[in-house]
Amino acid sequence: MACRNAIKLLPSENELPGKVVWVTGASSGIGEELAYQLAKIGALLAISARREDELERVKKKCLEISSLGEKDILVLRLDLTDRSSHEAATNSVLKHFGKIDVLVNNGGRSQRSLFVDTNLDVFSAIMELNYLGTISLTKYVLNHMIQRKKGKIVTMSSVMGIMGAPLASGYCASKHALQGFFNSLRTELTDYPEISIINICPGPVQSKIIQNVFTENLAKSIENSGDQSHKMPTDRCVRLTLVSMANDLKEAWISDHPYLAVCYLWQYAPTWAWWLMNKMGKKRIQNFKSGVDADVSYSRKNK
Repeated sequence: MACRNAIKLLPSENELPGKVVWVTGASSGIGEELAYQLAKIGALLAISARREDELERVKKKCLEISSLGEKDILVLRLDLTDRSSHEAATNSVLKHFGKIDVLVNNGGRSQRSLFVDTNLDVFSAIMELNYLGTISLTKYVLNHMIQRKKGKIVTMSSVMGIMGAPLASGYCASKHALQGFFNSLRTELTDYPEISIINICPGPVQSKIIQNVFTENLAKSIENSGDQSHKMPTDRCVRLTLVSMANDLKEAWISDHPYLAVCYLWQYAPTWAWWLMNKMGKKRIQNFKSGVDADVSYSRKNK
């Protein structure tokens, strides 16, 4: 994990109990694990995704592993691409809990396809979901936080919001857009010092994001997601996310090497980063075309 001023960090157990946390994309992967770890430390939860049955499964487990009661967890179906529903969804959370302390923008989809093979409507769908859907929901929640003069908006970006990589041009574009938007939004909120804008940039994680990626056309799903065991465990990624959230870190890079090292190169030595990504990118494409995970070659666990 890399972040500025990452010393003497408060544990999330001191900051988040009793806070109302709304997590989007909570039916699987990082969002699901966020719900479990937040429940264990006593946060009150609104969990959202498109699949209500999966949200009910997540809620059931949250109740089993925590001391939360039935009314402490709100299941709220939400489609980020249906922007006309976001105001009503926000009002539903406020009606249930009376406040929103933390919004975790976790909903979204990744991509595995080459630009030359990909229909333009795929790029439109990626931006509609990952970018426009996220900032739309943020707008309604932020209005409430401005009224209270406090709150946290946490956005699950990606190391792909810092660098560029093959097979993910549309996904990278959406994450770069989120980085630019929230870094700009932060500068507009200087009159509200207790409203935190927090960008989390994970590297490859053992989540189900690869199973639901965009491909070269909207009707096609990925044929083989490959072995994901070489990636960072989801529970570790979430644990570091909660520490970042509790400490109001403006940005945190949560990744193993070599991805973390590449982030530093991209930040401080971009010419070297471009050269290295050309080398790594070629192998990434070869892996993808051969049916294994695109990033499997760079894991120290396989050596």
